[in-house]
Order: sequence, then structure tokens, then C-alpha cells
Amino acid sequence: MAQPLVKKDDDRDDEADYSPFLGIEKGAVLQEARVFNDPQLDPRRCSQVITKLLYLLNQGETFTKIEATEVFFAVTKLFQSRDIGLRRMVYLMIKELSPSADEVIIVTSSLMKDMTSKTDMYRANAIRVLCRITEGTLLTQIERYLKQAIVDKNPVVASAALVSGIHLLQTNPEIVKRWSNEVQEAVQSRAALVQFHALALLHQIRQNDRLAVSKLVTSLTKGTVRSPLAQSLLIRYTSQVIRESATNIQTGDRPFYDFLEGCLRHKAEMVIFEAARAITELSGVTTRELTPAITVLQLFLSSSKPVLRFAAVRTLNKVAMTHPMAVTNCNIDMESLISDQNRSIATLAITTLLKTGNESSVDRLMKQITNFMSDIADEFKIVVVEAIRSLCLKFPLKYRSLMNFLSNILREEGGFEYKKAIIDSIVILIRDIPEAKESGLLHLCEFIEDCEFTYLSTQILHFLGIEGPKTSDPSKYIRYIYNRVHLENATVRASAVSTLAKFGAMVDSLKPRIFVLLRRCLFDSDDEVRDRATLYLNTLGGDGSVVETDKDVKEFLFGSLDLPLVNLETSLKNYEPSEEPFDISSVPREVKTQPLAEKKGPSKKPTGLAAPPTAPVSTVDAYEKLLSSIPEFADFGKLFKSSAPVELTEAETEYSVNVVKHIFDGHVVFQYNCTNTIPEQLLEHVTVVVDASEAEEFSQVISKPLKSLPYDTPGQIFVAFEKPEGVLSVGKFSNMLRFTVKEVDPTTGEAEDDGVEDEYQLEDLEVVAADYMLKVGVSNFRNAWESMGADCERVDEYGLGPRESLAEAVSAVVNLLGLQPCEGTEVVPSNSRSHTCLLSGVYIGNVKVLVRISFGIDGPKEVAMKLAVRSEDETVSDAIHEIVASG
Repeated sequence: MAQPLVKKDDDRDDEADYSPFLGIEKGAVLQEARVFNDPQLDPRRCSQVITKLLYLLNQGETFTKIEATEVFFAVTKLFQSRDIGLRRMVYLMIKELSPSADEVIIVTSSLMKDMTSKTDMYRANAIRVLCRITEGTLLTQIERYLKQAIVDKNPVVASAALVSGIHLLQTNPEIVKRWSNEVQEAVQSRAALVQFHALALLHQIRQNDRLAVSKLVTSLTKGTVRSPLAQSLLIRYTSQVIRESATNIQTGDRPFYDFLEGCLRHKAEMVIFEAARAITELSGVTTRELTPAITVLQLFLSSSKPVLRFAAVRTLNKVAMTHPMAVTNCNIDMESLISDQNRSIATLAITTLLKTGNESSVDRLMKQITNFMSDIADEFKIVVVEAIRSLCLKFPLKYRSLMNFLSNILREEGGFEYKKAIIDSIVILIRDIPEAKESGLLHLCEFIEDCEFTYLSTQILHFLGIEGPKTSDPSKYIRYIYNRVHLENATVRASAVSTLAKFGAMVDSLKPRIFVLLRRCLFDSDDEVRDRATLYLNTLGGDGSVVETDKDVKEFLFGSLDLPLVNLETSLKNYEPSEEPFDISSVPREVKTQPLAEKKGPSKKPTGLAAPPTAPVSTVDAYEKLLSSIPEFADFGKLFKSSAPVELTEAETEYSVNVVKHIFDGHVVFQYNCTNTIPEQLLEHVTVVVDASEAEEFSQVISKPLKSLPYDTPGQIFVAFEKPEGVLSVGKFSNMLRFTVKEVDPTTGEAEDDGVEDEYQLEDLEVVAADYMLKVGVSNFRNAWESMGADCERVDEYGLGPRESLAEAVSAVVNLLGLQPCEGTEVVPSNSRSHTCLLSGVYIGNVKVLVRISFGIDGPKEVAMKLAVRSEDETVSDAIHEIVASG
């Protein structure tokens, strides 16, 4: 419907054109509707009134039952007019009013008369209206006419019947399924829209029969589909069939791929694009399969049509996430799109270039982006910032130019989300690239000097308190932090006091100066700031003496709370004020939540300020807190590594279980995170019975079951195994969940007294060599390699046998070793016959390991590998070679 037109010309503010519907009221329009009852109908006037009624309905205006009935009966009188334009408006009005069953009878005869009329426009519209308002009983009476309409020579009538069939399939599928023969005939129609609608209806009729859909696709891909719309639809259905069918293992051929590739040479642009997109979205698509699709998308990049440029660059952007090297040939074309008038196209081009660019092109890209950033909205800027962050992690040696770029845009105007994205990126770069720490912290300090967002200021101050004391000259940050005490609101001032205390705790030489600043804070106007200053002065020993900070004080300042917050909140609410102070030791420490296990469904990994200080270490620290609260595990020593959660059940099953492997020097602890997804059940005495018959070097020492597992309340079961120290013990474990089931009354929520013992088979779990490796990257591999020395170097060559590609061989070895790829070497350029991959990490026992692997294709798909390992212990170098030899 028409909307108010605000202005014709930006320069003429005083002149404005308004919609003819502006300010109309329902009551006035209903009065005007009386013209439908005039003996001498004025078609033009009636059409105008119907238009106003339709406008009111589309704007959300509701008519009462009486009003709707009066309008409906008045509109039916307009069937006596022979005016074609008015008749079309009548059809629209009847559809929008959706009359009740007893009212439909009034117009049924008129509509059926129109459906068999010689005027094609009447027939098509009458079919649409009848199918919209009729019930199943009347539908059987007009089914014969609908079948005839589907194969009608007039494409407008045929399309109306087919579209009506698509709608009716939702309410009366049995009737529509009887039209298969007629619809099949309509698929062969020469009219483009008829073929399109017929194919859509035929697929919906057969969609629940995979074999029928496959036959339909097979027959149509061999024939000729004339309509570009139908061809595009056929490509989508073909992609669906390809996803559901397996690739031929012997030949490696993918069914229907030749059809998709053939569509790339179609004369219609929509068909070419649909085929290219379908190829790029194939699961496990190879570089050879991608090449023709990338070629046509590259041609679209230089098209004069903005929609084609946008479609192509968006598709290439998605491909760059998984196959960056396949898109590099398009980089020159995409660079020209950076200055495109359409900012969406320019943003996608920039982010794709950042994903596919090489180290030498970084500086050139940065210059182009600098001019581009001022012209786009914040949401686009955030996408660019995230792409730059990924690029910096890929090429750590370029951190200076990328960090300077981030700091420059941080000073420019922008909203909260945009600023937060930049700060998160700087924080991640500081954590992952040690050389970037000092410059990055100074950029953050300069930002909080003029930061309008309290949340960002407090988060940066917290981060400064953790990382600042570890730098070569911590004193240079004190001025920035203390300035916040004078110039900011109470929340930021309190955060600044805590940060000052952390510097005092970690840097003994700064203590006297910190004490002076904290004493000044005792006179602050806010009680929170005063209380914090008093607490920290008392904790650190405010007499000004330079003494080493006590370990308990550091734990208090830097340690995380080892109590479940829910339990603490409950205990505080239940605490009644008295002379007895609140005792924090009275808070139950039993874990009620899943602190680290991934929940079902997609979840966004925390990044930047929301993430732990350093990913691998902080995760281990958090798990260590959890395990140290369990007395049975206290003598296992320091936790080396905790794996990512491994799912042991299918999605949407009655019980959800995943497991985290905790690796110690002489033990392995399995943490089973369990969730009961059945509201009517309570599980008690829940345990996991682990069969270690295929893991001979492991012996079970502890099993810690769950007392109860209510509905939707996660709980943990722990099973600990002893293993030989310093040995890479591997093996497979089978798991059985055992429990007592008690029925729960849904009305009262009370469980029955008697229960039934039951068990539930879980997936097998493996401990592999990669579990004993910690991924720790190095920013400059060459320097690290040379400084490690060749004393403990071991070099050998291996044959990896036939492989699909060099990339597949590299991926297999990287996954086998479980080490961190460095400098982006895990990505293999397309069509390469040799490649070098650099890996780094820490072996159990905190032994640093560096690995250099040279791959080469020897003969038809035969991959050979030269493995060089350097570590701080020659036995570890030998162990890495043993892993590869046995893997």
C-alpha cells in the first residue's frame, strides 16, 4: 500500500506531497461504503472506497464482526457490475475479509460462475479467491474445474490454479495429491511462470518421499527446463538430493555435479548464480569442483548490475571462510569493489580480501581501508574490525601496522558495539602476540582518557590490572589509572582503585607509591570507592614497607571465586542479620551448574574482554578450581590440560551427556556432564560405568556419582584412572549410564518413593596422543626454532600413502599431533605439490615442542613427509616421531 511521501526534493523543505490515505478513519470509510448499495453503481468511486478499506486492513485496523459482515454483503452486490477493474478489487476485498463458512455460500455461486467465464482475468482471480475462502467439502465440488485450469492454455489461469494448489497443500493435502498427473503435464509447459509454479507444487507433493524427489530431479536434469525460474528451483532441489546421497567412493564422482556445472553456461544470470552458489555449498567440496564456480563469480564481480556484484562477493566471502586459497584469483577484481558506491558490496569485498590476502598485501589493504571506514555504518565497521583481527592472528609479524590501524579508528566517532569490537580485537592481539602487549596496553590507556562508555572503561581497567604488572615498566600505566579516580564516575573510580591495588600486589617496588594514591582515595565521595581503598590498604599492609605480597593476598586479588554464585546468592538471601557475621565457609560448594561444559545448541565463544585472560591457561585454571574442590583429586598434582567437551549422546535424546578429559601427569579424570531432558522423571544414584578393557595401561581408582539429577539441571559425574607417569597412554573406553528412575507428578512436582533401576548406553570415548599436547603458538617461529637449538632435534621421513589432496594430508597430521599451527601454515595453496607446515606447543610435563613438517606429492596422490622435531628434551622429540610412526 502507498505510504506518506515525505519530500520530493531535499532542498524544498516547505513543499511536501502526502499520501491520499493520510488521516483517513475507519468510521468515515465505512460510511463511504454505502455507495456499494446505489442503484447506479459508479465503478471508479467504488474502487476508491475498496482501496481505502484494503489500506485500513493492511495497516492493522480491525473490523468488528458486524462491520466485517456489513462490508462483505455490500461488496457482494458489486458482482452485478461488468467493470473488469472493479471486479478485480472485489476479489481482493473478499480475500482480505476472509468470510466465515455461512457467509461464503453467498459468493460461491458468483465465483464459480466467474471460474467458468470466457474472460481469463475473471477465471484466474476467481480460482485464487475460491481456494482461499472455501472449506474441504466445497473444494471437492470444484476439483474438476481446478484440474482443468492447471492444464489450461492461458498461463495466467494455469499459474493461478498451481499457486492455489501450493496453498491448499497445507490444509487439504489429500485432494491436491490427486492432481499429480495434471501438475506433471504443466511442468512441460512452455510458459515460464507455469513451469516454475508446477515444479514447486510437484516437489511439495513428493517432498516426503526421497526416492520420488530423486526420480523427479533425475528426469528433469536430463530434459530441458525452459523457464529460468524453474531451472533455479531445480538447482536447489538437485543440491538437496546431492546432500542426501553419498559420493561414489571408487571414482570420487558426485551425483548431478555435471548438471550443476552445465548450468554455469546457461544464458540466464539467475541460473548461473544459483548453480555457482550450489557448487560452493556442497559438503566437502574440493578445489577442482570449486574452480568453475569461482570463475563465473569472478565475472559477476565486474558486472554493471549491483545485485550481481553483491551476490557474487557475498558468495565468495562465504567460500573464503573454508577455502581462502581458491578465492585468491579474484582478489584484483575485489580490490576494485572497495570503492563501489554500494557500501554493502564494498564491506564484503574488504572482509573477503582480508581473509584471502597474503602477508605482502596487508599494508596496501590497510591504506585502502582507512579511506573506506569513514563512509560506512557501525555494523559494517564491526565486520571489518573482526576480519582485521583474524588477519593479524594469521600474520603476527604485521601486528604493528594492524595495531596502529585499530588504535586510529578507536579515536574516531562510533557507537558502543563498534568500540567494544575494536577493544576486544586489541585485547586478543595482546594475549596471542606477546610483542604487541606494551603498545596495545598504551593504546587502551589513551582510549580510557576520553571514553564515554563506563562498561568499556571498567573492563579495560580490569585487563590492565592483570597484564600491566607483567610488563617491563609497569609504572608508566599508573598515571592513566589514577587519572580515572579524579575524572570519572563512581563505578569507574572503584574499578581504578582495584587496578591500583593489583599493581601494588604484583610489583613490590611500586607499593609505597600505590599506598599514597590509595590513601587519597579514602576521602572519595562514594562509599564503594572508600571501602575498596580501605580494604586494599589493610590487605596489602598500608604501613608503606616494601615487603613481598603474601600468596593469600594475591589469591584474593587475582583468584576467581570458587563458589557457585547461585549458592552464594541463596545463602546471602537466607542470612538473617545478627551479631554473628556471615560465614562464607557455610556456602555449599557442590557444583549445581555446568561451568565449562558446552550446552546443547550453538553458542558463541567469548572473545576479547569477555574471554579468560589467556585461552589455554585460564581454562586449565578454571577446571583446576573445580577439581581441587573435590578432596579425592587433591593429590593428583597440577592439571596439565582439559579437552573440549566430547558429545556422548545424539542431539534431542532423553539424556544429554558430554565428557571433558582432564589430563594429569599420572592420572586422567573424565568429567561427565549430564542433563535430564524428561520433565516427568527424576534420576537418582546416577553413575557412569566405564569399561577400560581396550585401555590396558589405565586402571580405575575413583568414581564419584551424582546423588540426583532433576529435570534440566546439569550435574557432573567424575571417574578417575591411574596411568604410568610420563607415558603417552592411549586407549578406548566404553561408557554406560546407570541410574534409578523415579516418576514425577507434573502437578505437585513431587517424585514417587519407589524407583526403577535403568541404564543408557553412551558413545565410546578415546584418549589419544593429542590429549597430551597443549596448543601454544609462537609469534616468530624462525627465532623460536633457532633459539631452541639442534641438540634435541630428531629428523625422519615417512610415507603417508595415497591421499585425496595435500591439504587433507596436512590436516590429518595436524589433528594427530594436536599442536598449534603457526603463521597460517595449516592452509595449503591450491594445486601445490609441496608445502611446509610449522607447529608449536607444550608436551605433558611442560616441555616446549617445535615441529617443522615438509610435505610433497610423490607419484599419483602418494604423499611423502619429512618431520623435524625440536624440544627441550630428546625423549620428547622421539615420542613425537613415535606418534607419527604409529598413527
